[in-house]
Amino acid sequence: MLSILFSGFFIHKAAAATDIAVRIATSESILSTKIRQITDSVGPPQVQDSLKAAPDTVATKKEVLETTVYYTAKDSMVFTGNNMGYLYGDADVKYGDLAIKGEYITMDLDSSIISSTFGIDSAGKEFGHPVFSEGGTEYEMKGVRYNFDTRKAFIHNVITQQGEGHIVANEAKMNPDNSFYMRNAKYTTCDQHDHPHFYLNLSKAKVRPDKDVVTGPAWLVVADVPLFPIVLPFAFFPFTKSYSSGIIMPSYGEEMTRGFYLHNGGYYFALSDYIDLAVTGEIYTKGSWGAGARSNYRKRYKYSGNFNFYYLNTVTGEKELKDVAPDAYSVAKDLRINWTHSQDPKANMYRTLSASVNFSTSRNNHRDLGRLYQRESAQNTKSSSVNITQRFPDSPWSLSATMSFNQVSRDSTIAATLPNLSANMSRIYPFKRKNVVGSERWYEKISMSYSGEFRNSITTKEDRFLKSDLIRDWTNGMKHNIPVSATFTLFDFIQVSPSFNYTERWYTGAHKQAWDPVVKRHVPVDTVYGFKRVYDYSTSISAQTKFYGMYTPWKMFGDKVQAIRHVFSPSISLSYRPDFGDPKYNFYETYTYKNEYGEDVEYTYSPYSSMMFGTAPTGKSGSIGFDFKNNLEMKVKSDKDSTGIKKISLIDDLGINFSYNMMADSMKWSNINTNLRLKLSKSYTLSLNATWDPYLYELDHNDRPVRVDKLRAFNGKGIGKLMNTGTSFSYSLNQDTFKKLFGRGGDNKDEKEQDPDANLPDDGTIGANPYEEASKRSSFAPNEDNSMGEFDSDGYLKNAVNWNLSFNYSLRYGYGEFNKNRMEYEGKLTHNFGLSGSLQPTKNWNFTFNTDYNFDLKKFTNINCTLTRNLHCWSMSASFIPIGPYKSYNFTIRASSSLLQDLKWDERSSPYDRGTNWY
Repeated sequence: MLSILFSGFFIHKAAAATDIAVRIATSESILSTKIRQITDSVGPPQVQDSLKAAPDTVATKKEVLETTVYYTAKDSMVFTGNNMGYLYGDADVKYGDLAIKGEYITMDLDSSIISSTFGIDSAGKEFGHPVFSEGGTEYEMKGVRYNFDTRKAFIHNVITQQGEGHIVANEAKMNPDNSFYMRNAKYTTCDQHDHPHFYLNLSKAKVRPDKDVVTGPAWLVVADVPLFPIVLPFAFFPFTKSYSSGIIMPSYGEEMTRGFYLHNGGYYFALSDYIDLAVTGEIYTKGSWGAGARSNYRKRYKYSGNFNFYYLNTVTGEKELKDVAPDAYSVAKDLRINWTHSQDPKANMYRTLSASVNFSTSRNNHRDLGRLYQRESAQNTKSSSVNITQRFPDSPWSLSATMSFNQVSRDSTIAATLPNLSANMSRIYPFKRKNVVGSERWYEKISMSYSGEFRNSITTKEDRFLKSDLIRDWTNGMKHNIPVSATFTLFDFIQVSPSFNYTERWYTGAHKQAWDPVVKRHVPVDTVYGFKRVYDYSTSISAQTKFYGMYTPWKMFGDKVQAIRHVFSPSISLSYRPDFGDPKYNFYETYTYKNEYGEDVEYTYSPYSSMMFGTAPTGKSGSIGFDFKNNLEMKVKSDKDSTGIKKISLIDDLGINFSYNMMADSMKWSNINTNLRLKLSKSYTLSLNATWDPYLYELDHNDRPVRVDKLRAFNGKGIGKLMNTGTSFSYSLNQDTFKKLFGRGGDNKDEKEQDPDANLPDDGTIGANPYEEASKRSSFAPNEDNSMGEFDSDGYLKNAVNWNLSFNYSLRYGYGEFNKNRMEYEGKLTHNFGLSGSLQPTKNWNFTFNTDYNFDLKKFTNINCTLTRNLHCWSMSASFIPIGPYKSYNFTIRASSSLLQDLKWDERSSPYDRGTNWY
């Protein structure tokens, strides 16, 4: 390669093999001056002219070129006698931060113009397209003529990237400030530059790189079809790489009930590098409107989160008909608040703040167009919580405050707790010596802890929540709990644990009750305000141990099973609690009333039973408790485990517990509680809990079922009747599930094990020379269209059908109606079933759905379906609810680029469009 360094621009001589350094003294024209050549050592010496005139005292004109120009060519460089220079083969000219590359470069020495173009190989393909770069901005083109005097250029077929889009211009003129005047240009976000799927045809345009594009008449062309007569008289495309504020353009549409609308329009505020704000709204021609704000915030290593608030006022019907038919006009007000906040663990190890708020009125998801087809619209329950916790260094104390909301959309019920304050002291050993000498004393094993909680809560309907009275409607109270316990070892095998527990409740009032003959039940009739204190205490002692049993199968059955181990964990406890219903405690009251049969009945109740933390228990208790747990495991041979042995859990937990109250007058046996836990797989564990009733039921003199002191075991009806049980599980199936179950695809696994580099992530650098600069792909090179997927060596499409099916099911069993013939309660089952899934038959098609099944109505409710199609630089989606009261659809086709998010076409129906048949 021949490299020539000079201070001027061109030399008036053909290039020789030896590098030549030439400095050009510039006068009126750079390229018209004579060259003062510095000859090499083999040339004849120059004779000094004795008659050389004295230097001109007139100041010379400043040179136009301000720095050195470098130029190279891979094949050859030719300079002719008519002041023309030709560079062949990967030619390159650099002048300061300006550079021109190309397969062929022509230099006109007289006019200071440099031209560059591409080459064509033997197959007729173009290569070596000119690349012009200045100030870090690079443009690729098919032809360019650049003037060093005026710093202007005329360009053919240039491609520039502006923001998310590309501008392809047939003819362009570049100005000294790097702006462009273009004619017959195309603006598109499609990466198929040579043949884009869509573009805006710009008749005339001015482009300021990284700033904006201003154009005259422009029209949209889709699939080479111009969409006349839709023509934009002018257009403005702003570009910025900085974080800035701007207008959010709304979408428009029409509803039969609410009228024409503008939706989701507003303004975006770039407040700082840590937080932003978007204020949006919607308005309808028939009076409905909505407004909201959403914000995202993040501070690295500190916290992050987002906040969304929206208010919607929905007007339906005609206001003029309100007096004639009140149901013909209605106004509904809906509110939605979403807040998510998380704190980085490194920010503060002693104080944490977290929030997960998902609050909305019961019908908001169905009235809000933006949330109608989302999964949340089918949710019946919503929960929200905000929590702050403060821990103290080198201290067992911690403080926390929580706010929680639980909603049921079906009946608009709200259960709110605001606030819930708690103070906790972790377990301490108050009698443990600081400087331990000798063995541990028995009293040093005594431990205690403390927990205190203040709670203020209400359960009401959402339309009454803000109207509720803090004193009359809200319930509050404070609870203190102090457990004291110790653990001792007896005979090296038995652990004995005595304990004492004290609980105290503080209230600001009590509810007096009376018999209501109309509703035929006891109801609160008065609230007595004042500080109320309710306490109880109990003590117990328990002993527990473990028994291990090992079984080794006979070798005649094989050696796959090595051993089976059974762990039996019995526990016996003795507890005592006094009768806090005794009048000396003053926690219970008694009054006499006449029931619906005219009988005098004495009724005992506690004025604190309906308070926040309840009341002290009544009845003396001296109980013996029994608790038995079982665990069964098996060891089997396994080649997959490094030890050669694998543990399998047969029964993770099988337990039963019950108690006998020696001090009770009747009903001394408690209900029997059982539990079962099975690990069916690594990802799924089946848990079952059940309660069994050991007593019989009979009818009293009023023909009502009552529990009597007769054990079922002594009357030939078993040990107990199942009172309640339940379980829930969820599972997902996909295209790989059956391959894993039946061991298909094992060959691929063996291949990966043989290849140690198979699991290495390939980022495109494996096998590449780290010292070799990767060649940049030309913008004019045809892009490989992989939108259809991958093809095999025979040209057939390699298509994998991906699918996923997820379901969740919960089952509860409990007492239902009482059967007077059998003198038993009939069982009642409660089911809940949810189903969701997705299907991707090809790379670009995707279908998703979710639904719930109502076992009472025996039909599916709220089916949400979405069908999407990736159209390369466009996307198509269709969301629809085919059944139910919110039956509707929404079809959208839009440009994929966020810059052109308003380039779309929508067709939708609304659940408010009653009587419209769309399928």
